[in-house]
Amino acid sequence: MTSWIPTIGLEVHAQLSTNTKLFCRCKNQFGLAPNSSTCPVCLGMPGALPTLNQKAIEFATRAGLALSCDIQHTSVFSRKNYFYPDLPKGYQISQYDKPICLQGKLDTELGMVRITRIHVEEDAGKLLHKDSSVNQSAGSLVDLNRAGVPLIEI
Repeated sequence: MTSWIPTIGLEVHAQLSTNTKLFCRCKNQFGLAPNSSTCPVCLGMPGALPTLNQKAIEFATRAGLALSCDIQHTSVFSRKNYFYPDLPKGYQISQYDKPICLQGKLDTELGMVRITRIHVEEDAGKLLHKDSSVNQSAGSLVDLNRAGVPLIEI
C-alpha cells in the first residue's frame, strides 16, 4: 500500500472588467458583432505598438491583495509563441516568468488554498463552429473581438 496523498491543482482565468483591451484602446465588451472591436495592435499587424492598460494592472494588484499575495515591484511581460487559428499574432503576451503577484492564499471553510502566483495575460480570439447561433456556414469562423482582452491567471 502506498502513502501517496492526492493533490489537486487548479488554473483559473478571470476576465478583467476594463473598458478597453490589455494593449490597445479597442472596447472590452461582450456581445458585439463579430470582429467589430479590433485594431492593428490586437491583430498583431507589423509596426503596431502596444500600450499597457493601467486599469488591468490595478485590478490584478487588487486581486493579489485580496488573496494575501506578495505584490512584486517588478513584473515583466513576454511573448509566449504558439500557432492557433484564433491567435492572429502567433504569440500571446503574458507575465509567466515575472508575475505581478506571488505566494498568496485563500482561507475557506474546508481549509486554506495556496496561491502560487497571479499573472496578467491577454486572451485569444474565439472560434465559431458551424451551426452555432452566430455561424450558419459549413465551416468554422474566427471572431477576434476577444483577442487582447485582459485576463488574470490564478
